[in-house]
Amino acid sequence: ECVSGCVCPEDLFDDGKGGCVEEKDCPCIHNNQWYSPGQKITVDCNTCTCQKGVWSCTEYVCYGTCMIYGSGHYITFDGKFYDFDGSCEYAATQDFCGDKNSSSSFSIITENVPCGTTGVTCSKAIKMFLGVKLKLENKDYKEIQRDIGDDVHYWNRTVGLYLVIEASNGVMLIWDKKTTVFIKLTPDYKGKVCGLCGNFDDKSNNDFTTRSGLQETNALKFGNSWKQSSMCPDVTQEIKPCDVKPHRKSWAEKECSIIRSEVFKICHSKVDPIPFYEACVHDACSCDSGGDCECFCSAVAAYAQECTKAQACVFWRTPDICPIFCDYYN
Repeated sequence: ECVSGCVCPEDLFDDGKGGCVEEKDCPCIHNNQWYSPGQKITVDCNTCTCQKGVWSCTEYVCYGTCMIYGSGHYITFDGKFYDFDGSCEYAATQDFCGDKNSSSSFSIITENVPCGTTGVTCSKAIKMFLGVKLKLENKDYKEIQRDIGDDVHYWNRTVGLYLVIEASNGVMLIWDKKTTVFIKLTPDYKGKVCGLCGNFDDKSNNDFTTRSGLQETNALKFGNSWKQSSMCPDVTQEIKPCDVKPHRKSWAEKECSIIRSEVFKICHSKVDPIPFYEACVHDACSCDSGGDCECFCSAVAAYAQECTKAQACVFWRTPDICPIFCDYYN
């Protein structure tokens, strides 16, 4: 924001770049970048316009997004990043959370299985309960069961690499047909959901709420509480695949360094690359039974997706790095 300074004559303002301008010409700053008056940026689902050195933004309430990707990485609706390697079915998110007044209208279950020999797990299949029961597996989805009198409708479409399921109750699922899942909810669900994706109340410090309603600080205890079957063993320790397979570590660090490189420079000030880099190294070490490149590419794509959300679109794929054959997908 422009300020009156002793370096500028009266009625002029310091533009922050060593110049003096009239108030109407004051620039705005966002993520260490300067914007001229009248320029617009998009922040989530809102548009902000630079006016006299101040951002003027629309005030739409936006969809919440939870991401599950790679070898047990989670980013909750409220932005909490954590790892959980459980081999079972878990409630990713649902709107029946034990309140006396709440009733269940949907739930999304993730089926996690080992991916590699180190013990880490990946999401193999997704189940959606919307009155109708859907299962997404093996690069496709099928309708398993439909309740009589069900009034929730859904649509499916393919967008680029992704299969999108959108339901009339404000629930959307976006799946890359591999190990990445985005769950989107309308603002109507704020504070009314629970599961591995947190409670969507705009506060990340209470996302580790267990099935019994207790606040946890430990990701493993939190994750174990959301398993669907008591027959599944609890996860008791965090797996560190690069310690188990040290010969893969240097290769993993070299490949994943793209996240911290000049390629993504435009995004670094907007989305912290470190947790995504560490998750990438974790995955590249762990995928040792085939699928090396798939694990690495999914990890980099997850960072690229967050960058795109923050208005930093990066063209990182090349013929040598995670290529996509556009003719086929078109």
